[in-house]
Amino acid sequence: MTYELREHTADVAVAATGRTLAEVFEALADGLAAASCDEIADVGDRFRLSVEAESREALLFDYLDELIYERDVRAVLPVENAVELDQPESADDPWSLEATARGVPLDTITAREVKAVTYAEMRLEPTEDGWDAYVVFDV
Repeated sequence: MTYELREHTADVAVAATGRTLAEVFEALADGLAAASCDEIADVGDRFRLSVEAESREALLFDYLDELIYERDVRAVLPVENAVELDQPESADDPWSLEATARGVPLDTITAREVKAVTYAEMRLEPTEDGWDAYVVFDV
């Protein structure tokens, strides 16, 4: 899995690839952390979160939004993101994920504020090698 930060007018974008859908979610979350901070301290405890949504794109949006919420509530930068994704068994069932992240206390780093994830230009597509994604964050 890999990610790349890209400039996007007044915002920042993250392009990511992964062999699995879970890996591309992890790469985008790691890209969110990289967009927030250049150097990450080796401190912080892991925490868990759960997200559920009606589609895989909505799940991606809600997951990244939840990481920003956790940053604000816990005063930590979520890094070393790990995702276990459950695909629905039927079209009526929701998509869901269980995730963990190491929360680096914001007072130990110099962080830029990423305000929000956006649906603008969001892309989440299967490829021959796995998944390709692109997300724009409001800074």
